[in-house]
Amino acid sequence: MRALTAVLAAGTLLATATACSGGEDGASSPTSASGVAASPVAERTTTASPGDRTLTSAGARTALITEGDLEDDWNQVTNAASWEDKLLIGTVDAQQFLTGQTQAADCQRLLDGLYGDDLLGRPSGASALTGFTEGDSRLLYQVAAYDRDDLDTSLDWLGSLTTECDQFEAKASDGSTRTVQVVEASLPKSGDAREGITVTVKGTSGGSPVTLTLDVAAVRVGNDAITVTNGGYGGADHDSTKDAVSHGTTRLKDVREGRTPAPEPSEFD
Repeated sequence: MRALTAVLAAGTLLATATACSGGEDGASSPTSASGVAASPVAERTTTASPGDRTLTSAGARTALITEGDLEDDWNQVTNAASWEDKLLIGTVDAQQFLTGQTQAADCQRLLDGLYGDDLLGRPSGASALTGFTEGDSRLLYQVAAYDRDDLDTSLDWLGSLTTECDQFEAKASDGSTRTVQVVEASLPKSGDAREGITVTVKGTSGGSPVTLTLDVAAVRVGNDAITVTNGGYGGADHDSTKDAVSHGTTRLKDVREGRTPAPEPSEFD
């Protein structure tokens, strides 16, 4: 699990919305096992690599999207740092792949990264995250500074998953099977590089079949990146994913160039 330090966000934020219900072998409502203080914005900071264009902790928080960047009825919540979904826990069997260990490792990294919210690896500098709910759907949004080479490698890996991990199975600790499918997702042409996928996980919760659908998007801006994970047991709102990518990239660019992001996105973005 990642170590997270809660920080205060400016303004009054709405209370936590009810998350997806879960059973003993399926999804569970997010709880903080580590006792992290509830906050709409969580932050982790490490030492930046030499030569990186520095993203400060304050800059990372400023670059986070707000409710105004998302259409519909998304509400900012206080517990995004502790979100976990047990349906994403499983062990991938290498025997189901043509190339064995390599593909299995890639698919295992996908599940582990979705569960731990670190798909792009450990940031090399400041980072911040926030979350939103709309009904049973949850949207997690992260901004972080990375080592440039590591970031490019992670984006290449994410883009390869539609081929390497297009469909696979993972075993849960109770012996039940999760079936996972990965397909390409279209994104706005934002940032310097981008990758998008949609992940569907089928399993059981409380003895009943359930399907979790998640949009996953990552956009690089210089040495920094935004990551969006959006969806739930009723599907994924692709338009909201695109809004988060488009408006979030604009906010990050503004911060990197020393400007204050607009409180509301422009209709021309």
